[in-house]
Amino acid sequence: MARIVMKFGGTSVSNTDRIKNVARLVKAEVDLGNEVAVVVSAMSGTTDQLAAWSNAVAQLQRSEEYDIVVSSGEQITVGLLALALQNLGLKARSWLAWQIPIYTDCVHGNARIISIDSSIILKEIVQGQIAVVAGFQGIGPNKRITTLGRGGSDTSAVALAASLQADRCDIYTDVEGVYTTDPHLIAKARKIDFIAYEEMLELASHGAKVLHSRAVIMAALYALPVQVLSSLDKKPGTLIVKEGGLVEKQVVTSIAYSTNEAKVTLIGLTDCPGVAAAIFESLAKAAINVDMIVQNVSQNGDFTDLTFTVNSSNLNLACKMLNVLKKDLGYVDIISNAMVCKISVVGVGMRSQPGVAKIMFHTLAKCGINIQLITTSEIRISVLISSKYLDLALQALHTAYGLDTDG
Repeated sequence: MARIVMKFGGTSVSNTDRIKNVARLVKAEVDLGNEVAVVVSAMSGTTDQLAAWSNAVAQLQRSEEYDIVVSSGEQITVGLLALALQNLGLKARSWLAWQIPIYTDCVHGNARIISIDSSIILKEIVQGQIAVVAGFQGIGPNKRITTLGRGGSDTSAVALAASLQADRCDIYTDVEGVYTTDPHLIAKARKIDFIAYEEMLELASHGAKVLHSRAVIMAALYALPVQVLSSLDKKPGTLIVKEGGLVEKQVVTSIAYSTNEAKVTLIGLTDCPGVAAAIFESLAKAAINVDMIVQNVSQNGDFTDLTFTVNSSNLNLACKMLNVLKKDLGYVDIISNAMVCKISVVGVGMRSQPGVAKIMFHTLAKCGINIQLITTSEIRISVLISSKYLDLALQALHTAYGLDTDG
């Protein structure tokens, strides 16, 4: 007997037929003798619609009432799935976050889980009941409903699995697992059987949409095995494990990309202490996350050009704030470009294998693709290029690192 948390995303519960399919998948685990808790998202598109209605009434996206509205989608799916399970003759009931409870901080719209008191549902699970839990939501210190931000149901599932001391957390989606790159763009992309937490975190943080980065961090913290698989077929998925559990470490495991990038360059900044701090402090106060950063100092050392990237949705706000600070910062000009994308090659084998960067730069050069920015970590190399070269760069790099399928 194993204790398993099964999480189903919006596409897996997008209509009543798919909810019935999810109920059959849950029943299959119960029939194996396993103890099961289920975490579900809202039906596909529901949260977007709820957010749109809320924004049409008032532009208050991080408020108590906004969270009340957008969290209601999960209440529908937990009720429907519990009904579907009961219809199959199984003991099941729905649980909202405040009933468990799942405690969070008070940052509405992007709350973080502080603790989970799973004692009540654990007692029910041990006695054979299936707990159907609403993802994406929690309860704040002011006893108001909070939401965990986009992808929050992944975090809900992993946190609940850790609290229940589950043997595994299965994340069901509309793809068969984690791929060497996006199979919708590269036909020769292949599914990865095993991947390390650290690799998955780099991929999730740099464009891969299979699993939310906060969920990966929590899984690694508790050494919880996580499996990503499809709810639409019965093929094995991708198991996310400790690096030491990998039999063979691929030099490059996967290639991620992000098209939601924009580049900002400040020309002619005075090169003195505190200038960069003033720039990034002002952006941080506006909740604008900065990613890649490069600074070029002039030959005489008096002036510098500073280039960085932000999410493309934040580009206008970032430029507006920097224009307000122009007199204080003393830069000559600001240049922005939203027609860029980021490509990241990831693999734990990079730690011990030289030449990974050489392959990347040589391959892109052969394709006539200019690299605008470069950042690295111990197991990742990211480059910023023109967005018009995305498909070409992905295909060339996928082949160059030996990731193509044979067929």
